[in-house]
Amino acid sequence: MRWIKRGHIFDTAKVTLPLGCESFAQSPQTLLLSDRVRIFFSSRKTDPANGKFISHICWVDFDHAFENSMGYNSSEVIALGELGCFDEHGIFPISITQADDRILAYTCGWNRRSSVSVDTATGLAESFDGGKTFVKFGHGPVLAASIHEPMLVGDSFVRKFNGTWHMWYIFGQRWLPATEHEPPARVYKIAQAHSADGINWNKNEGVAIIPDLLHANECQALPSVAYHNGKYHMVFCFREATDFRTNPARGYRLGYAWSIDLNHWHRDDSFVSLESTDDDWDANMRCYPHFFVLNGKLHLLYNGNQFGKLGFGLAILEE
Repeated sequence: MRWIKRGHIFDTAKVTLPLGCESFAQSPQTLLLSDRVRIFFSSRKTDPANGKFISHICWVDFDHAFENSMGYNSSEVIALGELGCFDEHGIFPISITQADDRILAYTCGWNRRSSVSVDTATGLAESFDGGKTFVKFGHGPVLAASIHEPMLVGDSFVRKFNGTWHMWYIFGQRWLPATEHEPPARVYKIAQAHSADGINWNKNEGVAIIPDLLHANECQALPSVAYHNGKYHMVFCFREATDFRTNPARGYRLGYAWSIDLNHWHRDDSFVSLESTDDDWDANMRCYPHFFVLNGKLHLLYNGNQFGKLGFGLAILEE
């Protein structure tokens, strides 16, 4: 088996982003429609009050061959949170799932803090217009910090398998103290929860399901799961906790795990090994990946250098 790279299919330098967004197309996530693939992503605007970025959800449609784009959202996809809410300062990422004739979105809402940079939680919304826009269930989250997961609950990816809702998400274990060169750094791991209705979730508090490859301060982000050829396949990204923004050796790379029963996961990062040259758009970083199955083949969307500032690319598994 090998991955065939289809290349940099969405280059932010070559398009005008929707809603007046300035840059970034992070965490591409799909909604498979009969005549197109809608790819949701998070883009950014500058907050005029303080000069910081705020993430907004956008989408672009592609044909099933990913050869032509077929349009963008022309209106707001989902509203940010009101003053003081968990998603006041941005939504990134968003996980779209179709089940029981409904289109649901699980969001990762960001809100700023004073002692550390940010906290996150998971929200829920539903679309009533075929996946063009989404309406929130309420102002609060469906999954947030708790006794053994005290911070940074988010990156939730949800699918319904065999009549049960499954969520893979991250939770923060700790913040590392600031140093002379860096602000406080967060450490987070991947966990799993189950639900009968997609709203009320049961989880094993503070239990990481993917073993560390680097060390205890490995940061694991954005799990995505697809069923293909008798296995459940998970792709995610991981990095060092510090010195990762400009040092390629410590930045995000792709990780992989597989399962037969959705309970026991076996890590094997070699499965998502992709080739590139030194000047490629993804040569220094690969992050925020997404698995989906189309026309019987496993597809991989992912961001490259600079955390998705340049857009996203596609690879297809040939077996």
